[in-house]
Amino acid sequence: MPINERPGSSQSGQPDVRATGTASAPARGRRPPHGEPVVDRALSLLAAFDADHRVLTLAELSRRSAIPLSSALRLAARLVSWGALERDGAGRYCVGLRLLEVATLAPRGHGLREVALPFMHDLAEVTRQHVQLAVRDGMQAMLVERLSARQAASVEYRTGGRLPLHSTGVGLVLLAFAPQEVQEELLAKPVYSEPGNRLIPADTLRRTLADVRLKRLAVFRREDESETIVSIAAPVFGQDETAVGVLGVLVPKRVAQPRLLGLAVQTAARSISRELGARRSSGAPDSQL
Repeated sequence: MPINERPGSSQSGQPDVRATGTASAPARGRRPPHGEPVVDRALSLLAAFDADHRVLTLAELSRRSAIPLSSALRLAARLVSWGALERDGAGRYCVGLRLLEVATLAPRGHGLREVALPFMHDLAEVTRQHVQLAVRDGMQAMLVERLSARQAASVEYRTGGRLPLHSTGVGLVLLAFAPQEVQEELLAKPVYSEPGNRLIPADTLRRTLADVRLKRLAVFRREDESETIVSIAAPVFGQDETAVGVLGVLVPKRVAQPRLLGLAVQTAARSISRELGARRSSGAPDSQL
């Protein structure tokens, strides 16, 4: 593959995600004075949290959500009463367990995870490194599960974290099997490697995606200061024969055996696909690496 990957690149530099409600005239008093729907403002408070900001004071919550302090206090109190937020002994806010309870009902995340976990454990026993399960969420990949051995190489990807589609192994698989309009939207703009910020020519990325579709497998390498990490990923198919997720492993190059690991990942991905109701043919032939 002509593109390099570096785990963790999308975590530390990820921009704040904030809800963007469109202001309009109040309708029969159902909207707050500022015109933004209350639900959008509540979502803005929740979006103020990320991997680097897990606990926030009220002032930080107000600043990061762009909501006035008094309004942030009222909304936060409602979210605490429902369980979406919790407060520690110092009065700071963090995400509440009620959101985890609701999140476990998501079929594209937790449902897929429940089916995949037994096969992920088998793969983890073989690799003794990192095993990843991800789904596409818009123009990013979201990691819904990661199993890691103690001796595994250090990476910063976390469960619930987001990864770029064009600069990770699991991302390339999701992009390769995404609808054409998703691919064209990404390819229509300049695409740069993360990190490194090197321009990836559109033709190069198109060839990479075509190769992934043909082999039903992505083998992706990223150069680190200390060692090279190899990512090997294969698609997981659902009942309608579309890719509903991706299974991948991350291993150091010094212990990587791409062909053997590729076969192991494909076998596990096909097994998960069959459990989800996909036809046996969805797994595609073994790749020739």
